[in-house]
Amino acid sequence: MAFTALICDDSLLARNLVKKSLPANFDAEIVTASDGLQALEILNTQDIGLVFLDLTMPKLDGIGVLEAIKAAKMNCFVIVISADIQPQMQQRVMELGALAFIQKPATAEKLNDVMHKYGLV
Repeated sequence: MAFTALICDDSLLARNLVKKSLPANFDAEIVTASDGLQALEILNTQDIGLVFLDLTMPKLDGIGVLEAIKAAKMNCFVIVISADIQPQMQQRVMELGALAFIQKPATAEKLNDVMHKYGLV
């Protein structure tokens, strides 16, 4: 059954890279957001099953998005894709409910591995 996935990153290049790196058998409609506020608008108006989330963004960062998702008890999986690889940050995003943390740049192999591990493909 197809669902909708959100790719949220302030970089158009990074959004396109994630989209191109998704497994071929990933049956989802893809929507995108360029900042955290736009992501929350989409999350509040559409049924999103999976979010690929950057941490460093203008207006509202990825931590703010994760906090809002957790506070609203939204029913979606979140995979963080970030260049911020500090152990404290990785621990923080996992505490906020992220399914996984992938270091940028996201490759097809990394995405495939994580998505298979959690049964998303």
